[in-house]
Amino acid sequence: MAVTYERRGTTRIVAIDRPERRNAVDRETAEALRARYYEFVEDAEASVLVVTGAGGEAFCAGADLKSMNSPVAAPEGPMGFTRVISPKPTIAAIEGWCVAGGLEIACWCDIRIAARGAKFGCLERRWGVPLVDGGTQRLPRIIGLGRALDLILSGRVIDAQEALAIGLASRVVEDGTALEAAVELAEQIAQFPWDCVIADRQAVYAGLGHELLEGLSIEAALGRGVIVEAQAGAKRFASGAGRHGKMP
Repeated sequence: MAVTYERRGTTRIVAIDRPERRNAVDRETAEALRARYYEFVEDAEASVLVVTGAGGEAFCAGADLKSMNSPVAAPEGPMGFTRVISPKPTIAAIEGWCVAGGLEIACWCDIRIAARGAKFGCLERRWGVPLVDGGTQRLPRIIGLGRALDLILSGRVIDAQEALAIGLASRVVEDGTALEAAVELAEQIAQFPWDCVIADRQAVYAGLGHELLEGLSIEAALGRGVIVEAQAGAKRFASGAGRHGKMP
């Protein structure tokens, strides 16, 4: 199987399993990623999707250029699901190489947890392959225009510490622990009142590209939809739950 899919509580783990190709994505793999993504979306018991790569040497080295044909044809994106926005939280667990289309998959995720030995870069620059899995749009939103253009135009490789410093990596952990750290975070997120988690996440994405006042209106509208849950949370706080950093 080019892709594995694992259930851990409310967390779903999709792993690209082609370590002999540094988890490069061919057409079969892209189709499997797409199918597993929709399985996650339609699973009412699934809260958070963790995306990773098998073998420990690479998260994903991008498209398998030896086997990919017509890479722009798939409406959801050549790498599987990069042209859709997940309705639920997503986390990338990154070990080793995270380059080219692999970096674009990582940018598709809400949060990126990188091992210390992880490497990032837009290596498709070397072969004249364009970024067509959201990289030109998501990378500037994550790290800013100047830093994104530096990576996109130079094709240089950066390590996990630089990725953390510029905001590309959300967290850096010891080698070999990225997946477990991602699953632990996914479980923490899933413990929170869920309608509010979804509303706040949706407000962040819906507000991108809008003027501040319009974004505030979007935030308020989505917040009103979970007011009952918010009132219940306020009552729990008043009774002492969740104080001093402790989960209720």
